Amino acid sequence: MDQTEIIGHSSKIRHLLNIAKKLASSPEITVLIEGENGTGKELFARRIHQLSQTADNPFVDINCGAIPESLLESELFGHEKGAFTGATDMKKGLFEIAEGGTIFLDEIASTSLNFQSKLLKAVENKRIRHIGGIQEVSISTRIIAATNINLYEAIKRGQFREDLFYRLNIGRMTVPPLREREEDIELLVEHFIETCNQEYNRSIKGIRPKALERIKAYPWPGNVRQLKHTIERAILIESEDWIEPDDLDLDFELESMMREAEVAMSSIKQFENIQQFDFPTQGIALEELEKGIIESALNKASGNLSEAARLLKISRGKLRYRLEKLGIHS
Repeated sequence: MDQTEIIGHSSKIRHLLNIAKKLASSPEITVLIEGENGTGKELFARRIHQLSQTADNPFVDINCGAIPESLLESELFGHEKGAFTGATDMKKGLFEIAEGGTIFLDEIASTSLNFQSKLLKAVENKRIRHIGGIQEVSISTRIIAATNINLYEAIKRGQFREDLFYRLNIGRMTVPPLREREEDIELLVEHFIETCNQEYNRSIKGIRPKALERIKAYPWPGNVRQLKHTIERAILIESEDWIEPDDLDLDFELESMMREAEVAMSSIKQFENIQQFDFPTQGIALEELEKGIIESALNKASGNLSEAARLLKISRGKLRYRLEKLGIHS
């Protein structure tokens, strides 16, 4: 499989692919890729590199959150012999190893403010200095950073440097979560069935409609990565020719409740007079309340499922699942 292959034909994915193509033509531009875990941020970074004129040069990636702070600076900038205990030889950093190509800094928000100040200097001056070194080394490396958190909020909390953010944010991309690109799900499922069949020497023909409906209704907190692992597991345990609903290892109710809680809290914040709600003494059946809200959305949308799903801030597949579960006929 091509490491830069991005599966999807939704408008959001087509838009991002167009942005990636434009950014690839300007190697001097730093890029910041935002998105939840598992959305494919590294794939877009690789696509930018692969489409650029420097595609034949190295693409080097590093997960900043997986390396202790004490080692991260050495990994990126390199060190001189004797710079610290254990530095028995001079070592080039990843900025030098990626010379002329691209360095991908994943989970950039996990770094300390002290490290961010050193990274800012490297980004601005295109020069680095080995730990324990005196002379600076010029670098010609495209920098692509990625984060799964809101950097504006991190800046407000004093956890991320505002000047570094604006320096990285020159080229910005936001990869949407899978729940916002439902039209890509069936294509992704077919792709993963094909690749897993090849990898594990299986011959699964496809997925049953009911299983596909269940997949489309699921909120996918782990996004495309979670979907891939789910299909992979289903293929490994399936003894017949088709993936059945029971083959899907989805804690559906738990994830649905978590996602609904997030949506509900987001909606509650929009009402200034929420404290004035007169809660009945006898209580309220949550399922009936949900049913009433969904029916109101359907009425406002004149029965249009896509519009009702937009009003409820859930996917069309998720709405179809709730309709069936609550016994609502659109």
